[in-house]
Amino acid sequence: MNALLYISVILIWGTTWFAIYLQQGVVPVTVSIFYRFLMAAAVLMIFLLVTRRLRKIAIKDHLFCVAQGCCVFAFNFYCFYHAAAYISSGLESVIFSMAVLFNAFNGMLFFRQKMSPALIPATILGLVGIVMLFWHDLSAAHIAPELLKGIGLSMLGTYGFSLGNMISTRHKKHGLDMLSTNAYAMSYGAAIMLLLSLAQGDSFAVHLTASYTGSLVYLAVFGSVVAFGFYFTLVARIGASQAAYSTLLFPLVALTVSTFYEGYQWHTNAVIGLALILLGNLVMFYRPRWLSERMKTRPALS
Repeated sequence: MNALLYISVILIWGTTWFAIYLQQGVVPVTVSIFYRFLMAAAVLMIFLLVTRRLRKIAIKDHLFCVAQGCCVFAFNFYCFYHAAAYISSGLESVIFSMAVLFNAFNGMLFFRQKMSPALIPATILGLVGIVMLFWHDLSAAHIAPELLKGIGLSMLGTYGFSLGNMISTRHKKHGLDMLSTNAYAMSYGAAIMLLLSLAQGDSFAVHLTASYTGSLVYLAVFGSVVAFGFYFTLVARIGASQAAYSTLLFPLVALTVSTFYEGYQWHTNAVIGLALILLGNLVMFYRPRWLSERMKTRPALS
């Protein structure tokens, strides 16, 4: 089950970078994000109401959902949508892979979690692999204000995503239903983007083209409702640090899409990068049989 969730998250979110690129144009960023999560929240709310799975939560928990909406379903994407105007979607996905390190750091900061011994070598292998994979983009980038702005926005968005992971972990520790908290958080995120759009005097006119409306529906239903549901389920099942390691594989999917639609050329460094990322994935999740048996026989702490 974990493997299916993991692969689904990689495939869906790996293709959303191209969908975000298709959102660039005449519609303001805040309005695009508002429509995305308004649609996503409506779909998820209707599903939960029809299946009678929407759970009531306390006011304090709603406040945490507001914070989650700010971090994951509002300003996280506000940063990434704006960053797409300054740097390539491939480079954005490289920076987003830093969520692995941010989650490990925030896990220690907020929950005093111990780092897995495999986390550091796996992360190093994954990040080096991504740098090799996108070496042409990185080497061609000049140190310009636009580049620094794009990198800064992407880093800020990634850290916001990590903080949202910590709030999801908090929800799990308090026994809250993941789908319900996601529905509330998406609703709050959409409301925040609505208020920001109104404050900025943005136009809410929709750009009725196949690329914009198609990418909007894909981002709302699959990129938001389905993928976030799968991802936060993974957070609950295997922990935020291991779940976030899936972000190291997003660029592989993004690169595959780029190969078919943007004519990306595979080079030796890209093949080496692919090998390093897969090796890092193996290091992170492979546990020798002798170690697994030892963990089973280890006496539980009282």
